Amino acid sequence: MSDSHPTPSPDDQQNILGDPLEPCSETPATGYLRDGCCTAVEGDRGQHYLCAEVTEGFLEFSRALGNDLVSPRPEFDFPGLDPGDRWCLCVGRWVEALEAGEAPPVVLAGTNEAALSHPDLDRETLRAHAVDSDD
Repeated sequence: MSDSHPTPSPDDQQNILGDPLEPCSETPATGYLRDGCCTAVEGDRGQHYLCAEVTEGFLEFSRALGNDLVSPRPEFDFPGLDPGDRWCLCVGRWVEALEAGEAPPVVLAGTNEAALSHPDLDRETLRAHAVDSDD
């Protein structure tokens, strides 16, 4: 038997609305596990918990900070993103983009409740930037 931790299932996690975590994007396949969900995974130092619809402004902001999300990287099974694609973002990067006025819209149903562990983020901020409703 292995001492490794089992891979968590998105079915066992909740979104920030308190509902089961919904997929963020399967095309392109996103998430730390590339399973389409912003699953909270032990060892994910970037905390890819926030589902967003990326914008051109955010993509340029991210590239300027050294994270090119536009260029394909086949060696990492990464097709490159276009404005309007949904992607699991690092919570800290989204907060940085918010402070710079470049935060992309949030998909509440696909955003893991683990995103709320970031000290500079709360439900109200995410709801104010949501593309989906929490009704």
